Amino acid sequence: MRAIGIDVGGSGVKAALVDVAAGEFVGDRVRVDTPQPATPDAVVSAARELIAGLPSDLPVGVGFPAPVIGGVTTTAANVDAGWVGAPAAELFTRGLGRPVVVVNDADAAGVGEARHGAARDVPGVVLLLTLGTGIGSALINDGVLVPNTELGHLQVRGHDAEHLAAAAVRDDEGLSWPEWAARLSEVIGAMDALLWPDLVLLGGGVSRKSDKFIPLLDVRPPVRPAALRNRAGIIGAACLAAGAVA
Repeated sequence: MRAIGIDVGGSGVKAALVDVAAGEFVGDRVRVDTPQPATPDAVVSAARELIAGLPSDLPVGVGFPAPVIGGVTTTAANVDAGWVGAPAAELFTRGLGRPVVVVNDADAAGVGEARHGAARDVPGVVLLLTLGTGIGSALINDGVLVPNTELGHLQVRGHDAEHLAAAAVRDDEGLSWPEWAARLSEVIGAMDALLWPDLVLLGGGVSRKSDKFIPLLDVRPPVRPAALRNRAGIIGAACLAAGAVA
């Protein structure tokens, strides 16, 4: 089965047609800049234009930078405040003229890794952390998503974890790889004390350089780089959309 995955970010909206059985893009990924301001109407309109050339009879999954409960976005990170409490699934479904599932963007990436990436066929608890401007999180238990964990806001030394060890913090503060790895170890250790995951996956753009910091981590659970990189969110969103109409 095929479905369309969309990834809404603060700077770009990206989409691709996905073969959900294979976990692969069918054709190229397409992208447009995120509208400014990123109001609900503007983002839905951008998504509609983005997928205009893709088959119109396929379901759509949208990864969105907010916790999503019952299709409603509860916060507005890097998008307009009009998304707080917005019926996102309803807005996208009406605007795109087809069934749409909306999920937190890190959760979409977690599903992608669980179905077709580094968490595939891994039993037990897998924690995916996306390291970028902040820290997104997805928790998978025996292949099943536990949604909206938002562990980047876990308090570590009196700070949000993402303010201590996001990839952007390494750049902004000029931290060496060993310095950043020590902070990341502290953050993973705090999460480990609560969740005791069997595996931790690290995603985000910095995962391309995983050889520079994963060997430096001092933590209990095994840690591996995410396999799908920036494709995970689109693939995971498409898989969830396909499952919703199966």
